[in-house]
Amino acid sequence: LGILSAAGELYEGFDEEYDCPILDEDRVVDELEDRMSQGGVIVDYHGCDFFPERWFHIVFVLRTENSCLYDRLESRGYTGKKLQDNIQCEIFQTLYEEAMLSYKKEIVHQLPSNTPEDLERNLDQIMQWIEQWMKDNN
Repeated sequence: LGILSAAGELYEGFDEEYDCPILDEDRVVDELEDRMSQGGVIVDYHGCDFFPERWFHIVFVLRTENSCLYDRLESRGYTGKKLQDNIQCEIFQTLYEEAMLSYKKEIVHQLPSNTPEDLERNLDQIMQWIEQWMKDNN
């Protein structure tokens, strides 16, 4: 979604406190509507409450232990409030709760994302789901 946003200039400003652009959620939805209606699209983003429920057949929420997450974010240059807020978001399961409130509970799945082995398992699980979806929908 970041590439699409940058290419389409789908921002409505810049957040100095978090040192990042502010996404124009309405423009993103408008930009994606045609692509999503065709199906077979994967959306990767750190939030979901503004995406229409009809777009998704399954939602995966990646979860990370705080010590791993802290190191990852710090290595990306996150500091101060941005670092703390991201850690708190994981502690309070904010994104998982958002997904559970935004979509049918049976399509929302948590995947651990702490180790390279977790990454391999997650990729395998997602690929299996995609293969099954393609069989069911083609």
